[in-house]
Amino acid sequence: MSNIIATRLNAIRQQLEVNHIDAFIIPRADEYLGEYVPARNERLHWATGFTGSAGMAIVLKDRAAIFTDGRYTVQVRQQVDGNLFEYLSLYDDPQIDWLIDTLPAGASVGIDSRLHTLAWYQQAKAQFDKAQINLVEVNDNPIDVSWLDRPAASATTMTLFSHEGAGRNSIEKRQQIGALVKKQGADVALIAALDSCCWLLNIRGNDVPRFPVILGCGLLSANGDMTFFTDLAKVPQNVTEHVGAGVSFKDEAELATVLTQMEGVKLLADPHSANAFSQLLAQKSGAKLIVGTDPVALPKAQKNSAELAGMRACHIRDGVAVSRFLAWLDNQVEQHIMHDEAQLADKLESFRLQDPLYREPSFDTISATGANAAMCHYNHNNGTPSTMTMDSIYLVDSGAQYIDGTTDVTRTIAIGKVTDEQKKMVTLVLKGHIALDTARFPKGTSGQQLDAFARQYLWQHGFDYDHGTGHGVGHFLSVHEGPQRIGKNVNGVALLPGMVLSNEPGYYRANGFGIRIENLVAVQPCLALQGAEREMYEFDALTHIPMDARLIDKSLLTDFEVNWFNQYQQKVRQTLAPLMQGDELAWLNKVTVAI
Repeated sequence: MSNIIATRLNAIRQQLEVNHIDAFIIPRADEYLGEYVPARNERLHWATGFTGSAGMAIVLKDRAAIFTDGRYTVQVRQQVDGNLFEYLSLYDDPQIDWLIDTLPAGASVGIDSRLHTLAWYQQAKAQFDKAQINLVEVNDNPIDVSWLDRPAASATTMTLFSHEGAGRNSIEKRQQIGALVKKQGADVALIAALDSCCWLLNIRGNDVPRFPVILGCGLLSANGDMTFFTDLAKVPQNVTEHVGAGVSFKDEAELATVLTQMEGVKLLADPHSANAFSQLLAQKSGAKLIVGTDPVALPKAQKNSAELAGMRACHIRDGVAVSRFLAWLDNQVEQHIMHDEAQLADKLESFRLQDPLYREPSFDTISATGANAAMCHYNHNNGTPSTMTMDSIYLVDSGAQYIDGTTDVTRTIAIGKVTDEQKKMVTLVLKGHIALDTARFPKGTSGQQLDAFARQYLWQHGFDYDHGTGHGVGHFLSVHEGPQRIGKNVNGVALLPGMVLSNEPGYYRANGFGIRIENLVAVQPCLALQGAEREMYEFDALTHIPMDARLIDKSLLTDFEVNWFNQYQQKVRQTLAPLMQGDELAWLNKVTVAI
């Protein structure tokens, strides 16, 4: 592989000469700037061999560096040749500062401005200007020019998503968002997020792994009319009837032309999520940029009754699939049959595949045994999958895309005997999970304010975890949906009824074990409180999958927490029992007995 990467680096360096630049920045992103990237847009992987989900490479004429975060410290050294690239940190070694320290005044740094946000571009340009270094927008990405065996784009046709399943038709949605565009003082909004475009038009696609969207970009007028720029070969004949009046479809290549014809237009765009290329082009052509957030994000996050009904239904079927897997796993352990992490992930999916509404995983399954689970974003595909051992803990974090909703669940499972220390840590995590699940909070409360509910018991014992406590989840869309989140340092977006979030505290002991307990919950009005002086909200758990009582130290739980646990397990049993039979039903009845 090193020889192949060396050849590719030489090809990139030849393009540096052609473009008269001294360095080129390669982010792990494509022009849509989403979390997931189709194979044909995995430019960082092509240039370096690195398969992680976050990173950046910089290629200079005589050296190169790769920047990754703490999750990938081990992986980057396994995948990327240290003779070709220096290993640096995304956070401790800011890339622009590194370039300023490395290059002389008067040097030129090239970027493909489609692969960076406008906010990133503006900050980088300001820093480079001070250092007298030129930031150059390169017309032809050096990787695209050199990548001769680049995978073909997906050819799957767009899916028309039922208005019944969505709860509203496209015209209603577009008019609602158009009014928000007008309210922000704009004529047109650049709708750059793939899931925002799909939500607006009630369409889905198969262009990105784990994320049921079609590639494209939208321009939405204040009156609700919309132009969607996409691959026209994927647009079905009956699409006009489906989306309703006011929508036109154009080839994606025409977006640039339309942006150059925006003189005097007030264009709303999010500089933190939309690419720099589109906004700079519109601005150079005389458009006035109105800085704002994606106007679709908040309405999309607040699921309506039809969307919530779909989420509830798919979570029950998903609960059956995952429970059948856990029953199978317990049976294998009883027989001392030990599988590796990849076999376990495949077996879990085999149960989901029996559902005709299942489409694909909502993210790569985290199937982690023993010490591997201590890496909270572990992926068994990045090396040789480990095999389970007796008297250990197995962590499985998985999710599914169903036509009626998206799921995400983590369960931590005892494989044989576990230690008292492990039970203590699982119980502290469970206490935090219960505290967040049962929280009641006034309208206007953000996920940042609720985060400590989930951490408090770990904190009391001197422990913590280094990831957020909850992320938003879409409706047959992104498993990581914004803007709502629960975490220490997240945005102040208030939680609103209809939002779906994860509740996933954890604990990770390096080289030892990892624990995470995750359910999805929906925000709903709290009607049980009599005489409340404020409008109050609470969470309703969507996930119906047993938790492993063998890992719990009951002496560390209060009566309230014991009752919560028993009521949760009982509700799981009542919900799933009619859909299970034989040995699997016997297993369900056994594992949900009150503690």
